[in-house]
Amino acid sequence: MRQSIENKTALITGGSKGIGYGIAAALMAEGMHVAITSRSLAAAQKAADELNQLGKGKAMAIEADVRDYSSQEAAVQQLMDKWGRLDLLVANAGIGHFAPIEDLSLAQWHETIDTNLTGVFYSIKAGLEALKSSKGFFITISSLAGTNFFAQGSAYNASKFGLTGFTQAVMLDLRQHGIRCTTIMPGSVATYFNNHEPNEKDAWKIQIEDLGQMVVDLMQMHPRTLPSKIEVRPSMPG
Repeated sequence: MRQSIENKTALITGGSKGIGYGIAAALMAEGMHVAITSRSLAAAQKAADELNQLGKGKAMAIEADVRDYSSQEAAVQQLMDKWGRLDLLVANAGIGHFAPIEDLSLAQWHETIDTNLTGVFYSIKAGLEALKSSKGFFITISSLAGTNFFAQGSAYNASKFGLTGFTQAVMLDLRQHGIRCTTIMPGSVATYFNNHEPNEKDAWKIQIEDLGQMVVDLMQMHPRTLPSKIEVRPSMPG
């Protein structure tokens, strides 16, 4: 039997566009309330206003930077002050710098690791006690780049290989508290990632609503069962 998620709450980092936005829209259609974070409050508020026109659930905007632990603590507290519980934390915020190792700058390396890996650590640490109380769900958005390396991907591969391993280890730590953890590892997705502008040529790619539906399915699955690592790719090559 599918579990009801109506009136449950979620915090989605980097939720103002792309995959995070698609997940928020899918959850809200099922009646969940969602807080989306962005380093830009204006971007988060614009997205929340759009989302509030779409779903049964409610959206709120929070300005937060995953690279700053106190910022993540404040984001969780804002959600708790408004809704009183945290049922789902989606660590989605991510960035990519791609260059041969001789051209990759120190700043690009640190921004990639600090956002894609340390930022996820900060997110779960900030939300941990709230998730323990709700016996909630922790989902990270890794990538097929977290298991498949490629040229000019040293920083990104390192961050996503690390994120995949991090989430699997955290899953083993947290299931004793009734918290479920899953990492989703998408291939090509039609998003704004790396300054791409989604267009009709992206029709072959995974769409953000597909990943949104996947998160809904995970939330509605009986809690005795946990798909802990999910690889997902387009059905056909582009």
